[in-house]
Amino acid sequence: MKNSGTIIKIALAILLLLCLLDMPYGFYQLVRFASLIGFGILAYSASEKVSKTEMIIYGGLALLFQPFFKIALGREIWNIVDVIVGIGLIASLIISNTKSQR
Repeated sequence: MKNSGTIIKIALAILLLLCLLDMPYGFYQLVRFASLIGFGILAYSASEKVSKTEMIIYGGLALLFQPFFKIALGREIWNIVDVIVGIGLIASLIISNTKSQR
């Protein structure tokens, strides 16, 4: 499961950072669905590892990005959120990679 978590984090980070570009509306919908599923899987994986903090963070992100009841933050705020979450995903990969090398 560790390898699939890495793939999910990289894919979500790329998708979220691509949201900074001027894309068609359907792309943002795709990102919302992918984020809901990806963060849901990461939250479940964190609960299996009994990592409550990670589970809450990923669960909250799944709720934030879910496409059914949209949270209207405005384009600028969403861009900031996308960058912060994208960088956070990359940072979590670097941190977990550093821990595993010890």
